[in-house]
Amino acid sequence: MEKDQNSNFFYPPGGILIWIIIFLEVSVFFIALLVMKYYAEGDLQTYRDSAKSLSLLSGTANTIILLISGYFMARALHWYRQQGLQKYRRSLLITMSSGGVFIVIKMIEYFDKLSHGLTISTNPFFTFYWLITAFHLLHVLIGMAILLYLYTKIDEAYSEDYPLNLEAGAAFWHMCDLIWVMIFPTLYLM
Repeated sequence: MEKDQNSNFFYPPGGILIWIIIFLEVSVFFIALLVMKYYAEGDLQTYRDSAKSLSLLSGTANTIILLISGYFMARALHWYRQQGLQKYRRSLLITMSSGGVFIVIKMIEYFDKLSHGLTISTNPFFTFYWLITAFHLLHVLIGMAILLYLYTKIDEAYSEDYPLNLEAGAAFWHMCDLIWVMIFPTLYLM
């Protein structure tokens, strides 16, 4: 039955609902970044000066960390399908650990911004910075909760519902990676 679902448009990996959610979420972020770029055209110097106050090191590190987490999420799916439960478990743990490192780096960056008085009301750039990155962070936290749920249910890994939940969780996690890859150059490399 799984092969029939995988070959049907209405049953992509994780189910059609997760892909509708992903499309909507990516669209929201894309539109927000376009709106930011539009406003930046009106005061390019403020946006460039503000972007220079971001930590390129933190942004780059978080980009690399999320790409690593995406790789290990893909490995987790591979090992799950190969019934390598131990390697699946390890890959899922590395994915979650990478997500945790992303969160820690983002929190350090947030505290640094706040300690320098760079808040959501500092200027339009920081309004967008805080809204976009905080909304992304919320998605990472939700993704972490999904992965943690999957990890706690590993004993049921070969039950009927688990594969669909795993595919949906992996798709959501990869969405977080994709969104960050859109955010990073727009904010940090402006």
